[in-house]
Amino acid sequence: MTKPHPHKPAPSLKPKSKTFGINALSIGAAAIGLGGALLAVFLRSKANPAEHAAPDLALDKPRPGATDRAPEAFRPDPTAVPTKAERESLRPATGPAPSFAADRGSTLG
Repeated sequence: MTKPHPHKPAPSLKPKSKTFGINALSIGAAAIGLGGALLAVFLRSKANPAEHAAPDLALDKPRPGATDRAPEAFRPDPTAVPTKAERESLRPATGPAPSFAADRGSTLG
């Protein structure tokens, strides 16, 4: 009959290195995410000095209706004859639509 071994090895107090590494990475990722969220809130709350209130778009201003017309200076002249350049710029596009796919029978080069 064999005797049981009276001496047991002491449990290690050192944490497992793999678990420690995963914990450190998750804490670091959480800190980076929290810092990014705080930075986004801070930057969004700052007022842009280039922007200003548009008083003509205020909610208490009257809205133009269907019977209101634009000022005379902003109305187009219906009797004006368009120039050749204006007529060309208004011509619809007639070529093939651009695409990333090759046409049938062509090779990609």
